Amino acid sequence: MPDAWIIDAVRTPRGKGKPGAGALSEIHPQDLLSLCINALKDRNGFDPLDVEDLVAGCVMQVGEQGGDIARSAVLNAGWPVEAASGVTLNRFCGSGQQAVNFAAMGVMSGMQDLVIGGGVESMSRNPMGSDKSGLDGHNPHLKELHAMVPQGISADLIATIEGFSREDLDAFAGESQRRCAEAQKNGRFDQSLVPVVDHDGKSILEQDEYPRAGTTPESLAKLEPAFAGLGGYTPKGESRSFDQRALDLYTQIDKIAHVHHAGNSSGIVDGASAVLLANPDYAKSHDLKPRARIVATANAASEPIIMLTAPTPATRKCLEKAGMTIGDIDLFEINEAFAAIPLQTMRSCEMDHDKVNVNGGAIALGHPLGATGGMLIGTLLDELERQDKTTGLITMCIGGGMGIATIIERV
Repeated sequence: MPDAWIIDAVRTPRGKGKPGAGALSEIHPQDLLSLCINALKDRNGFDPLDVEDLVAGCVMQVGEQGGDIARSAVLNAGWPVEAASGVTLNRFCGSGQQAVNFAAMGVMSGMQDLVIGGGVESMSRNPMGSDKSGLDGHNPHLKELHAMVPQGISADLIATIEGFSREDLDAFAGESQRRCAEAQKNGRFDQSLVPVVDHDGKSILEQDEYPRAGTTPESLAKLEPAFAGLGGYTPKGESRSFDQRALDLYTQIDKIAHVHHAGNSSGIVDGASAVLLANPDYAKSHDLKPRARIVATANAASEPIIMLTAPTPATRKCLEKAGMTIGDIDLFEINEAFAAIPLQTMRSCEMDHDKVNVNGGAIALGHPLGATGGMLIGTLLDELERQDKTTGLITMCIGGGMGIATIIERV
């Protein structure tokens, strides 16, 4: 089975996901993804006609992000109409990472030679809930089987069961901001960043605009919990509040401590990412220099009410497939959807925090849903090169009780 070589990885800066306020809120999401694939072309000099597919993650596939945004982005980029076909997928927050994994599978199977994986999400223009799917697609039968709750309730449930205090979460969030500020100051994100310009070439955004340098645990302590009111809410026609639904299953606790808030949860942002993957024979014959290879990928499922604990089984499964242990991994990226998620994953998998999210994470930078997975792969690869390390593992929690993991190794 051939390797899947990572030739390059790029991303846009993350813009604040506020309509009319974030720098990218006036940029069409197709344009964001088109900028990324054109940057890969310009940086690596491949013929677009050789790209066999663009696999793109996108969660809110409605309106501007509907209609298979992957193929639309290829056409919008000005590529020949015979160039890459496109497919758009939705694995919730893991969509971008799954897109890269699927692209790698196409190469490793021998069926494709040159593929792009990545994703896009304009949360200012297509906010969460735009697809109106609810928690369960409004299916009474599914609701009877699994009385699901919003992710914020799941995160607070995890924190309560694990015994993570508000102070623990705020300390982690403050450290994420500190690490991010240091990374920005020292230009650690610059290698992958693609400045966003409009169709006239005017610069729109060159650096991530969401981070809040100077944030401390003390300043975070002033914020009110975000999900206490939601936890006590009983949807119309229902008999149990969201908190009660969770407590019905997790009987070892008698109350959910609502400890997450806007400052220790991932930020709402806009952005796009793209990762170029190639068959080694194709890369060698076309003078494409590899930066890394995909070692293994894995998905895992877990109980859908607690929902966000599957990075642990996904990580373990991925390591097993690779014939590796935690000690073989030099650096980790765990998506900071909520502070309790990386804390729980680090504890369960015995990861050293000094090796995890060394340049901060989504608490500081933001989480543009379908784009984040591709961004994390590029960020980790850049850092492996900076530190002259070899192996890295990326993992993300996913709605509905899923997790995803990828191991990469520098070539």
